[in-house]
Amino acid sequence: MADIGKDIERPLGQAIRLPRSGSGISAGAVAAALVVLSVVGVSSAIALRDKPFRKLQEVAVSTPKTPAADTVAAPAKATPEMAAPSNARGANISGPKTGGPQIIHVQTEEGDGPPNAAIVIRDPSTIGQNLRIAHIPDKALVEASETGPLPIRAADGRRPFDVYARPWSGARGARVALVIGGLAVSQTGTQAAIAKLPAEVTLAFAPQGNSIGRWMQVARQSGHEVIMQVPLEPFDYPNVNPGRNTLTVAATPDENLKNLRWALSRTTNYTGVMNYMGARFSADATAMGPLMAELGKRGLAYVDDGSSARSLAPELALKDGVPFVGGDTAIDAVQDRGAILKKLDGLEATARAKGFAVGIGSAFDLTVDTVSSWVTEAKKRGIEIVPVSAVAIDPEKG
Repeated sequence: MADIGKDIERPLGQAIRLPRSGSGISAGAVAAALVVLSVVGVSSAIALRDKPFRKLQEVAVSTPKTPAADTVAAPAKATPEMAAPSNARGANISGPKTGGPQIIHVQTEEGDGPPNAAIVIRDPSTIGQNLRIAHIPDKALVEASETGPLPIRAADGRRPFDVYARPWSGARGARVALVIGGLAVSQTGTQAAIAKLPAEVTLAFAPQGNSIGRWMQVARQSGHEVIMQVPLEPFDYPNVNPGRNTLTVAATPDENLKNLRWALSRTTNYTGVMNYMGARFSADATAMGPLMAELGKRGLAYVDDGSSARSLAPELALKDGVPFVGGDTAIDAVQDRGAILKKLDGLEATARAKGFAVGIGSAFDLTVDTVSSWVTEAKKRGIEIVPVSAVAIDPEKG
């Protein structure tokens, strides 16, 4: 007891010199150490059990109660029957993961409201079909007809315009959309255009062409967005003739719709149509109105090649809820490399000034080669080449 009393009276911080003859660690100290280790171990296990911040790119906001993070379902893998994303009005979306926020479906508990009560956030750049299955038609978007498959809105509201769109970055920089038409007219020319043109360039198929279904699949597998061309009556028709099943001012609405549906049924997996000629037809509201209404019903876009200043397409597209794109210039009216490059440079200047520009060309060998080399250089200058759907004015999305 005397030694203990001396230890108590010893000044704080002064070391106690222990005897050299080995005395072991007390049982109390061992017990205390084990208690501390147990507490630390339990705390670590709790902290490491759930890792809610491992995927920073996934964002979901929900007012209902949600289960633990490890019960949140991952986005479903796309299948041919489910082919891709919906429009922006809230249907389920699937597609390639290209970075940025991703869709996450939060399953609410029973009694907490509808199963999709969670608010889902996704980066707009991922809108578009999964390119691995882009050549496979979505069965929900196909209506059978005597002449072939017709595009139609799905029962859940999805449109071919949304589902078959090629994904793009969604950035606000200068964008140029290029449409090269006349595909499927020449088999060798079509093969060369698909092989040489960068995947961001949109391809337009002529309905009078051959093997359109096969070429569409090759084009989509190569990453291209595709549209269909529709022959419309020009001035001085029939001396100037766009080809078989041309829609004319003199025809009845039923006759024109029959010819339109023939062109639409030539293949599938396209986002919209583009006029082929048609200066007279597009300036006549009586003739043009039923065409635009049909496109709105079927969920297709209308691309005006910009060749006629009298076209009523912009007004009618807005009226019928049709996504609309107006071409800024024909890039290859003069078949000369220098002239084509000058037009392309003009598109770049327009894009830098107003945000985007649209150029229309044909699948001539010279055009294809010139566009291919220009696109490579334009990308280095910060120009993004986008599919034509990326610059559409869409009344349904505001």
